[in-house]
Amino acid sequence: MHRKILLALAVLVALIFTMTLKAQAQQPAPAAPAAAAKATTAAEDNPYGDVLTFNGFVKRTGVMAYPLIILSMIAFFMIVLFGFTVRQGTVVSDGFMNSADALIRKQDYLGLLAVCNRRNECIARITSKTLDFATRNPTASFEEVKEVTEAEGNRQSSLLLARIAYLGDVGAIAPMLGLLGTTLGMITTFHEISGKGVGGSNQLGLAQGVSEALLCTASGLVIGIPALMFYAIFRGKVNRLISEMEAATTHLMALLAVQYKRAARAVAGQ
Repeated sequence: MHRKILLALAVLVALIFTMTLKAQAQQPAPAAPAAAAKATTAAEDNPYGDVLTFNGFVKRTGVMAYPLIILSMIAFFMIVLFGFTVRQGTVVSDGFMNSADALIRKQDYLGLLAVCNRRNECIARITSKTLDFATRNPTASFEEVKEVTEAEGNRQSSLLLARIAYLGDVGAIAPMLGLLGTTLGMITTFHEISGKGVGGSNQLGLAQGVSEALLCTASGLVIGIPALMFYAIFRGKVNRLISEMEAATTHLMALLAVQYKRAARAVAGQ
């Protein structure tokens, strides 16, 4: 559910931003005849002068401009979001571990379950699942409880890795979209040149068309390379957090095993 909301918000923000820029680009800009003539002369002298403007980018990349803009917005949104959310406090915290340690030693499982329900950490979800199974099945052995803990731990680890995988997908898709735009631009350019014979002006047009088509590939790489770099950074951070979560889970299960053995000895002594 959280991943679907994340993607929906990212796409919505990107669409709003793109539609706003498109509306601004389509607004007519009145100009005096002298200024228009001067702009035309400057454009002829420097046909690539508006590449870095939004209008020039859309004009030269064609229909693939908007998917690339949307992907760039999604990548930026994910990088900022993961920068704030992929941290130790969202996986395991010292405060929860201290509370869990004290409550397990007191055998206050219901109190610990209440603490888990108030926390939004991965280790809290694992502990909650374990205690819920243990309290609902008082005759279950420690090995059965441990299996539930390991299953929930694997699920939480998979969710953490799957969450950042979307950034890797953006990094892989963006260069492919850029290459598609380049291919379409090359096809259009060669089609236009082929019907005009072979001349110096046509050769200049071919060079200009190829340059414009390659702008799509460059744009895709500009989006994809940072996305993959940040994905690698977040993946390493998530793997480290998963290791800490596994260590915390092992610590809590060891405490719980001691309490199970103490309860078993008490029953045997009666």
